[in-house]
Amino acid sequence: MFNDLNPSNWDVDWSIVAYDLALSTIVLVVAVILSYFAYRVVFALVNRLTRMSDNHVDDLLIDRVRSPIKWSFIAIGVTIAAQVDQTLGLLWEPLAQFLRPALLGWIAFNIVRAFTAGLEAKMEVHEDPVAMRSRKTRIAVLSRVATFAIIVITVGLMLFAIPSVRSIGTTMLASAGLAALAIGAAAQPALKSLISGLQIALTEPMRIGDLVKVDGEVGRVEQMKMSFVTVRTWDERVLIVPTSRFLDESFENWSRSNEELTGPVFLHLDPATSVAPIREEFERYVKAHSLFDGRNLGMLMTESYPESIEMRLSMSAKTIGELWQLRCDTREHMLDWMREHAPDALIRHRLEVPGGHPKAGEAAAP
Repeated sequence: MFNDLNPSNWDVDWSIVAYDLALSTIVLVVAVILSYFAYRVVFALVNRLTRMSDNHVDDLLIDRVRSPIKWSFIAIGVTIAAQVDQTLGLLWEPLAQFLRPALLGWIAFNIVRAFTAGLEAKMEVHEDPVAMRSRKTRIAVLSRVATFAIIVITVGLMLFAIPSVRSIGTTMLASAGLAALAIGAAAQPALKSLISGLQIALTEPMRIGDLVKVDGEVGRVEQMKMSFVTVRTWDERVLIVPTSRFLDESFENWSRSNEELTGPVFLHLDPATSVAPIREEFERYVKAHSLFDGRNLGMLMTESYPESIEMRLSMSAKTIGELWQLRCDTREHMLDWMREHAPDALIRHRLEVPGGHPKAGEAAAP
């Protein structure tokens, strides 16, 4: 009964093994070559069709998915060959369980990137800057949401190819209610940021490129991530603001509908100042300025104090940058003009002693 334990009975016919491996290798090589040939034929036809179209999005899409589609063709060819060759099937099937979801995720990821690039390229020639910022914000946020979902689903499918992970997942499904509560409690900040990002993309309280004022700082919205927003100030600092902050608290958006704004310049003058000449010079200068858009122009006395009066000089421009430059030019010009033509309008802290003081004369006498 110990004859089966004789090592001589364990001998393997290596010639048969070598033959099987050689045959599997030939089948594999033929499958790869035929798959690559099929890929070249299909893409040659697709390229001919895309050249007939004037739309650049399909060109971007083809360029992006070319690599994953090529490897998908090869994977499909090897899978078909593995159905014919049993040895190849034993080697290929465990690996294919990971490659299939990875290739599908790669294709979906590149499709999202291609459509994003195509929409952004098409958007660059848009005439309305407000509509362009609106579309750019929606594209950025929604593409990140789609990318995040593709990555999560792809990794999940790859992990479920592992038997131990699949059994754990089946066990967790039995207690899905408790698991959902636990995951929801643990991922509350991430879910809040995700929902905030989607809400901002849909309701558009701000967009990429908008000029906003938050925490007393003014800057342009540079990037909108799912968890935070970057705002670049005029001195090139970058503010990192949580996305939910823009929904939970108030902030100023200076370019919500357009960039046409009215800005003030404040002058503090002597109460004895004659206002009419200053108003006339202000209106003359601003009307002649190349950055003034002709919408709003006015000079009002907004405050009156015992030692000064406050004059508000308001003007408007087409863009926020032009308005800032117009205000700076107007402020500088008006001060220069008053120093030359109305020096009494400038505030001076002085002490007037009519006729002198008797003690002052006594102190000056020898």
